[in-house]
Amino acid sequence: MRFPARILLFIAALIASPLANAAPGTLDRIREQGVIHLGYRVSSMPFSYLTPEGEVQGYSHAFALRITEAVRTHLGLSRLEVRLVPITSQSRFLLIDSGRIDLECGSTTHNHDREQLATFSNTLFIAGTRLLTRHDSPIRGFDDIAGQRVVTTAGTTSEQLLWRMNDRRARAMTIMSAHDHDDAFLSLQAGRASAFMMDDALLFGERAKAARPEDWRVSGKPQSFEAYACMLKKGDLALKRVVDQAITHTMRSGEAERLYLQWFTRPIPPHGLNLNFPLSDAMRALFRAPNDQPFE
Repeated sequence: MRFPARILLFIAALIASPLANAAPGTLDRIREQGVIHLGYRVSSMPFSYLTPEGEVQGYSHAFALRITEAVRTHLGLSRLEVRLVPITSQSRFLLIDSGRIDLECGSTTHNHDREQLATFSNTLFIAGTRLLTRHDSPIRGFDDIAGQRVVTTAGTTSEQLLWRMNDRRARAMTIMSAHDHDDAFLSLQAGRASAFMMDDALLFGERAKAARPEDWRVSGKPQSFEAYACMLKKGDLALKRVVDQAITHTMRSGEAERLYLQWFTRPIPPHGLNLNFPLSDAMRALFRAPNDQPFE
């Protein structure tokens, strides 16, 4: 049987169309498999980290679990299995893009450049990039790091900021990139670096883990403000709607403030560390008016 030319052209266009070849959306796949894959950070205390007993804990992970329950309810599932996948600053975008994880809630900054790689949820946390140094260090801020060895975590916005400082302001710094936040702080403690640049909440987390937290100081005027958000596959707006609704409910119900107080102002696992990081005005404003806007 011969088809008219216009019919053949229509069939060819349909076969070649993105809709015809599109893989099932994340929500469809979760419904079919009854499984959601959550990415977590190993050492981003207090946002997402692994305890010595192998348990994932943290402020952002608590949001991830509430989002998981919202996904289960949205899909009408009686049960939804959670599979946890460890990620790093370097691997997280690849794991999201490949579908090996469905959602990552940790300490990932949402900015305009990264919107080319992934879709981001409403903001979970607002941080400022600062410095961690020894308490007796002459480094008191970013004007003092010229010519110094400064460590940060590879694949982070802090790493990008340090290179920009060197390029634009001729700081002549030696920039060291560590595998994760723990390794960066180890370099600082060992004297291989004079300062550790990272988001202030993460620096307070590393300081709290030290044998003598009082030996370390977080200082410097923030060089940028960071909006932490959950990350999902680029263009997955159906999942984003469910995620954002869960975050908004958690914030407006008052539960988010309770989570903040739990993870930032009280002793936390595994050793009863207290970051003593009070709730900021910016965070109070976020809880009142949740949004997905980055700072740049």
